[in-house]
Amino acid sequence: MKQDFVLNSESGRYTEKSYRRNSVHMLPVVDWLSDLPESVSKTEFVEVQFKNTRKAYYRNVNHLPLEKGMKVAVEGNPGHDVGEVTLVGQLVLLHMKKCRIDIENFEARAIYRVATEVDLQRAEEAHALEHETMIKARKLAKDLQLEMKIGDVEYQGDGGKAIFYYIADGRVDFRQLIKVYAETFRIRVEMRQIGARQEAGRIGGTGPCGRELCCSTWMTRFSSVGTGAARLQNLSPNPQKLAGQCAKLKCCLNYEIPTYQEAVAKLPDRRIPLETLTATYYQFATDPLQGTITYSTDQRQAVNLEIISAERAKAIIEMNKRGEKPDDLGGIHTTMEGSELGYANVVGQDDVHRFDRRHGRNDRQGNRPDRRDNRPHNRPNNGSFDRQRRDRHE
Repeated sequence: MKQDFVLNSESGRYTEKSYRRNSVHMLPVVDWLSDLPESVSKTEFVEVQFKNTRKAYYRNVNHLPLEKGMKVAVEGNPGHDVGEVTLVGQLVLLHMKKCRIDIENFEARAIYRVATEVDLQRAEEAHALEHETMIKARKLAKDLQLEMKIGDVEYQGDGGKAIFYYIADGRVDFRQLIKVYAETFRIRVEMRQIGARQEAGRIGGTGPCGRELCCSTWMTRFSSVGTGAARLQNLSPNPQKLAGQCAKLKCCLNYEIPTYQEAVAKLPDRRIPLETLTATYYQFATDPLQGTITYSTDQRQAVNLEIISAERAKAIIEMNKRGEKPDDLGGIHTTMEGSELGYANVVGQDDVHRFDRRHGRNDRQGNRPDRRDNRPHNRPNNGSFDRQRRDRHE
């Protein structure tokens, strides 16, 4: 007999019904209130997900006993569409509030019924045409010399309408293109422009962190990411490392900005030098999270570097304001060749020549064998070689 698993934790009680992942594998939601009857009957709104990351909110006007993972037929424009229920109950209201939807004035479309075998078969036949339609749509757009890219095509469940997702740098006059699409595919056409981040979220993938892309798992709104976020976190200005699969700056650069801003606020002004009896020190580098500052005796180069804490730097600044100078900074002396200001390259991953190095035991300096001893001795020894060598020495 099959039993549903139950996982109890401090944040809630997860069951197989609430933890079951969406079949579309995009923007999964854990309904941690699914086992509470009063939560399910809290509202008639239901969250339904379609292809990839497209979600919409519908009203359960027929009071169907819906659960997460069920296929339903919903009202389309025109016709009907087939989607998967991803959330019901009170959490739907919280998600609508997160998406800034006015619940009182929101006119939601209706859920007709639980999808039948006929609905599912018809939707599967329509979705099977999406790839071929996308290839033809790209060729037609290219023939019209339009500066746009058709990223994806999504057919409605009844096959009477298709959404063409496109990417363009500017405004595109696709009125003629819509007529060509309607005549070629014999469907109702809807053009929807998306950005590079939305396209990456629809396609999905794995990031350099080893996890699924944030845009395809939980992000629904995209904030602009600037290069100032990388400079604030002292990240290397390498475009290949800062850019994601969408060729834009990674969204995760914004995650730790408030922490860094709070840490940077505790550091002294970088324009204020430190005066000692021996030299004048200028701020060279900072580590906001550790609260340390690296000072140099030259404004443009790394000379006589010393690492001190932010509290020690503020104390010296106060001494300089009173006209006093300490004997030295009292920090840790360092060089650029050694620890690289505290960031050691342990595995050599920042070196472009790391693939050219030999890591064999015999390739180290002092342990390299003499290759002349390993040469094959297949040369015939008839005495001529010895005579030539003797004549050369004479």
